[in-house]
Amino acid sequence: MKVKFTPSARTQFLSALSYIRKDKPSAALNFRNQAEKILRRLEDFPESGRIIPEFPELPYREVIISPYRFFYKTKDDIVWIVAVWHGAQLPKEPTT
Repeated sequence: MKVKFTPSARTQFLSALSYIRKDKPSAALNFRNQAEKILRRLEDFPESGRIIPEFPELPYREVIISPYRFFYKTKDDIVWIVAVWHGAQLPKEPTT
């Protein structure tokens, strides 16, 4: 499997990195490295994320890379990251 971002999720991820970088560039680098490591694991273990508690009936899962939540869905041989939300935000229903 491959991990890919939808355009909106990529924008959200890059915005998060930019926000973190303003206060502490090294923290942004650490967050990016941690995200790459955890998201790469989804290539081999796409079901390793948990079902989104707010939307248990939907076919989406999430991984938490503190303080952000990465929502994803698998389709064919691709793990699509569909949204990146700060943990303090109330998430909207994910869409692809």
